[in-house]
Order: sequence, then structure tokens, then C-alpha cells
Amino acid sequence: MTRVIGVRFRQAGKIYYFAPGKLNIKQGDKVIVETARGVEFGSVVTGPKEVPDEEIMQPLKPVIRIATEEDKRTEEKNREKEREAFEICLEKIRKHELDMKLINAEYTFDNNKVLFYFTADGRIDFRELVKDLAAVFRTRIELRQIGVRDETKIRGGIGICGRPLCCHTYLSEFAPVSIKMAKEQNLSLNPTKISGVCGRLMCCLTNEEETYEELNSRLPAIGDIVTTSEGLKGEVQSVSVLRQLVKVIVTLDNDEKEIREYKAGELRFKPKRKKNDVKLSKEELKELAALEKN
Repeated sequence: MTRVIGVRFRQAGKIYYFAPGKLNIKQGDKVIVETARGVEFGSVVTGPKEVPDEEIMQPLKPVIRIATEEDKRTEEKNREKEREAFEICLEKIRKHELDMKLINAEYTFDNNKVLFYFTADGRIDFRELVKDLAAVFRTRIELRQIGVRDETKIRGGIGICGRPLCCHTYLSEFAPVSIKMAKEQNLSLNPTKISGVCGRLMCCLTNEEETYEELNSRLPAIGDIVTTSEGLKGEVQSVSVLRQLVKVIVTLDNDEKEIREYKAGELRFKPKRKKNDVKLSKEELKELAALEKN
């Protein structure tokens, strides 16, 4: 077991482990650490704890120090410099007529590097842009192309639920999302209803996926033939997943048909499909395939 602390460098960013050493560090503290891209200023989101050695990416870097008031002032100045760097980079992009969209500018704490995040439809030859930026800032320059989901995570916004976006507030990493999750939850497959601000499938589709898989495994599918508790055979017309109720069209002794509602446990039917074995039509696959792209 190894004693570590968890540090974030941006809101809802990935958590990285560092060795606290003999420092008395607690959750909420600001710390100065050395990372692969230089010295950084971060927030402690998980206090000292023991973690299995196999979960640690070695070598584990130590915390340099707990941030001082001067460090905090330096970090505030860096945030101000980032806004200026953003405007300068925008001007240079227009000068070189590059087909790219600048998203964010970021200084490392020690000012050893300036990172510029951008989106673009294809590959961009930004060698001349880098030369111009290096001449202005006189430090290392890195341009990093990101996807639309990462762009939305950085910028934030309001989802169709009326709440701040999950990716910007608490999701540290993106989970794989698929059309099958929407199908499993019996949601409308209209792309405008299940896609987020970024234009990709909503991350929240994963929130209740396991629950729906479990509940659906106890239910027959629409169109299945079932046997009721009275011994009647019928065809499933509809199901209520959360309430675990099934509406069945049964045939009575006089050959009349009637719709009756039963609890799932009162019906006998063949076991439902295996987990994740959700069938999609060719039209659904063709229309919605683009939404699954990251």
C-alpha cells in the first residue's frame, strides 16, 4: 500500500496521485507539484489515503510544498495572463488564416510552457503559428487539438435538464456512451432528444444503465407470448420498466380479447435477451451512428 493524495488542476478535471511525504496536507489545500508538463498549482480533492501499489503509476512524484499566499497570487496572475494569451493567439490565427477554433489558453505555474487548446475538422499545419507565438511569449508553446466533448467540458453550459453540464461540474472522465443505452431505457431515438450541448450522446445515459439492464432482464419484450397467473396466454402490448408492470392482450374463453395488466412476477415467459443484446434496425443505426463518435 502507498500513501497518496488526489490532486486536480482544473474544475472537474482528472484526479492525479502524488506522494504527500511528511507534509500535513488535507482536503481543500492548494499544493505545488511537479507534473510531466512542468510545475503546477493544484487543489487537493482527496486527503491522504492508502492505495494498492498496482493502482499507482510509478514513479509517484512528491508534493513540492503546500501553496503559500505568494503562490496563490502567482496563480491569479497566470489566469490574467491566459486571457491576454488567448487574444494574442486569436489574432495570430486570423493572420495565418487557419481553419481552427481556439478554445482555451493555459499557463503552467512556472510559466515554462503555454498550452493552447483548439478544435478543427482535420489536421492543421500550425508550424508558422507556433513560431509566431514563441517569438511573442518567449517560452515553450504547445498547441493541442481536442474533441467537441472536451471543448464543452472546458467551456461549460446548461443542459436540456436546466442544470449545469455534468462534464463541467463533476465528471472527471468521459464514460463510453452508446445508442443501445437509450434503447435499453426506452427513450426516444430522436437525435435532438438524446444528444447533449456538444452534439454527442448525453453522458447521463450511463447514470441509470445498470438499473435498467437489471429491471429489463425481469420483463418480457413487447410482442412476446406469455402465460398469465390464470393460465391464459397472451401477447405483451407494453411494459412499465420502473413499475415492473406488463399489459397483455389475452384471449378469453369466448374468443374475446382483453387487455389486462399484470406484475412481472405473475407471468411465465422465456428468459429475455442477454445484457446489452439490444437489437437496432438498420435505419436507427444509420441515423444515429454519428452521435456515438467521440
